Amino acid sequence: MKALGLSIIAASLASAANFSFQGTLTRDDEVQLFTFSVGSTSNVTLRTWSYAGGVNAAGTTIARGGFDPILALFNSSGALIDQNDDGSAVPADPVTGSNFDTLLRSSLSSGTYTVSVMQYDNFANGPTLSDGFLYSNSPTFTSVFGCSNGRFCDVNESNRTGAWAFDILGVESATTPTTPPPGEVPEPATVSMMVAGLGIVLFFGKRRYASVTR
Repeated sequence: MKALGLSIIAASLASAANFSFQGTLTRDDEVQLFTFSVGSTSNVTLRTWSYAGGVNAAGTTIARGGFDPILALFNSSGALIDQNDDGSAVPADPVTGSNFDTLLRSSLSSGTYTVSVMQYDNFANGPTLSDGFLYSNSPTFTSVFGCSNGRFCDVNESNRTGAWAFDILGVESATTPTTPPPGEVPEPATVSMMVAGLGIVLFFGKRRYASVTR
């Protein structure tokens, strides 16, 4: 019985994996949405690398200089369950001296989750993903911080780029990011509801066809 228990634990641990993503925003108000799944209650780590740079979970060296990132975490119903700006346990950018990368750790139960990557201070409005983000439809909102670029500025008046790098650690699966149009953030359940609706249509259509052919 003890051996069986250890086998189950080993199988559960083996299913946990790490996923690394990179990309570039073209506007201050762009949001990257990722979906990931957790097979059983797990400690999940969400970590950005774009501000100060470093080596991500895939072993890729990320250059410093990206924007100041924020992370927001939503459950399968689209409810905002956590949001984080800066991480105290992340290195400082060697030029600005600021610790502006984000480290968010959460104990999550089995299920599907959505995490968003966006630029400070484009926080999720909450309480749901469909409520959007603070600076939607404001493509140069960071210009108020005073850098010469007019976008991708941090609060130090430092010129940054639209580059982002992001790890999802300790999950079962994770999808490549999607970029919804500014101001149009869908509920995570929308796709599954459409699939379910199509299934109902096909089911009743099949029944109707069967009745006609009898």
